[in-house]
Amino acid sequence: MSDKMIKTDEEWRQLLTVEQYEVTRHKGTEPPFTGKYYDFKENGIYKCVCCGNDLFSSEAKFDSSTGWPSFWTAVSEQSIETAVDTSYGMVRVEIMCSRCGAHLGHVFEDGPPPTDLRYCINSVALDFVANEEK
Repeated sequence: MSDKMIKTDEEWRQLLTVEQYEVTRHKGTEPPFTGKYYDFKENGIYKCVCCGNDLFSSEAKFDSSTGWPSFWTAVSEQSIETAVDTSYGMVRVEIMCSRCGAHLGHVFEDGPPPTDLRYCINSVALDFVANEEK
């Protein structure tokens, strides 16, 4: 992970699409089953769309049937940050990129072993880099 990335709101607006900006900078959510990575099966690393920070590996991805890409762990504890989210009358744990603070999604305690966690992530908050063939 690199140093913290700080940009002005206008810089984020110029860098991101409208949907990316709404989700990552204003804690929006894409509709389920619409994101490009919810049913994506390639091998590689999912990165933050805002700053390129490595977030999740395809090895930790699983089909949660929720309509969003789901992972049972992040690539490292240092790649993400969490915060309590009490919006919409719920208590959830928000997931953010530790480098730039982008909202990624939420984590729930109904995932598969070995962590029993489900990191439910917006596709629009991610970029994907495929593993190189050896």
